[in-house]
Amino acid sequence: MTVISWLIFVYVLLSINPEITNWLGFLLFYVSLFLSIIGTSALVGFLFRFVFLKKHIAFRLVKEAFRQSFLFAFLIVISLILLSQDLFTWLNIFFLIISLSVLEFFILSYEK
Repeated sequence: MTVISWLIFVYVLLSINPEITNWLGFLLFYVSLFLSIIGTSALVGFLFRFVFLKKHIAFRLVKEAFRQSFLFAFLIVISLILLSQDLFTWLNIFFLIISLSVLEFFILSYEK
């Protein structure tokens, strides 16, 4: 699915002109990028945890990797949206990172 997501992203990137598209073109761009980043970072995170850490069973490793890849992809896509709207400042990114970190710590404390 990650390869298919990247192929869809490349197709959207090559076929949609950002100067003349409407909101649907931007939605396709950001959603396909979001799914591609989630798949790639989840695979990399799982492989890193499985090869180097080997602390938990594989199901928990996949769950952790997917959750953190979702947050990472959300950070990247929101940063690009802020950049496109000229709202990309260090203060906004700081608050975004802090809020995602708080969310991650809340999820970790809720699971225990």
